[in-house]
Amino acid sequence: NWAQDAGIYEFTMGVDGSTVKGRYSFVYVLEDGEWKISHHHSSVMPEGVLPTAITKEEVRDLFQLWNGALATLDSSKVAARYSKEAVLLPTVSDLPRTSPDLITDYFDSFLQKMPQGEILKGDIIIGTNWAQDAGVYEFTMGVDGSKVKGRYSFVYVFEDGEWKISHHHSSVMPEAYLAAGPAEPAEAVVEEEEELMAFADA
Repeated sequence: NWAQDAGIYEFTMGVDGSTVKGRYSFVYVLEDGEWKISHHHSSVMPEGVLPTAITKEEVRDLFQLWNGALATLDSSKVAARYSKEAVLLPTVSDLPRTSPDLITDYFDSFLQKMPQGEILKGDIIIGTNWAQDAGVYEFTMGVDGSKVKGRYSFVYVFEDGEWKISHHHSSVMPEAYLAAGPAEPAEAVVEEEEELMAFADA
């Protein structure tokens, strides 16, 4: 008066067409003349949540994927390197870029300078399905050959089978402005604004 069915099933969500696969077990019992579910267990597929191995060299190579997207001069390809809920904190934009459209908009401007980046130094930390690379990079602007150095931090996450940028923060090097001191505040501010604007369309 009982039966068991165990295996793998998949749900299709009518609201958006997404699919979710899982493991299941049902135990049925005959109760009051009807077969009823006595036990039902459902769980995610475990291999999808197991740690995905990545080395420090491979983490650094993720920057080259992003840099390669810059070289296409296609803002949509650059934005595609970011995760679904990524946050981009650009060098000279007050607006946090928290959606694919906002990230694309930022690179629409930056790519006009034909930038190519190079990591000068950085430190990498690896966690379970995430990695961080933070340090100093430099961009060479193909449009005029100018160079802009900045600090960076990338946090990568493993999403839908790919490593994507979840967080990207870029900022100018601060010591050049601090070293100027208070003696010539107006000139320092003008110089800072000029350098920031040079990166701005960054």
